[in-house]
Amino acid sequence: MDHSLGEIDELIAAFYAAFDNRGGRAPTTSSLSSMFTPHATIARLGPNGVDEWNLESFLAPRQKLLTDGSLRDFHEWEIEAKTTVSRELASRHSRYQKKATLEGAAYAGEGTKFIQLCKVAGTWKISSILWQDI
Repeated sequence: MDHSLGEIDELIAAFYAAFDNRGGRAPTTSSLSSMFTPHATIARLGPNGVDEWNLESFLAPRQKLLTDGSLRDFHEWEIEAKTTVSRELASRHSRYQKKATLEGAAYAGEGTKFIQLCKVAGTWKISSILWQDI
């Protein structure tokens, strides 16, 4: 029996949960390096074009934002997903919503992430993420 979808579901849930700082909880962004391939890319299509990062440059400002009090009670969760698996490659179309308090004001949004994954030494890893907030 192929357990790939369940393993991918768990990985994606852990990815979203790593940024959760609700109720004073410390985000677990340090756990993210084990979820990604060594040269993974992360990109966002925004109003001014494409912003691109490696994992380290993506995490540093988010860790600060999630721990310095600027962004409180942040929670992002998947509302819909479709995953296609072909042997040791997978692609996930993930729709999400998010909610928080940003600098004292209510903040909410949603968007789409396209997540590419590959199985490395028997474990699913994220090789790239491309997203757009709407």
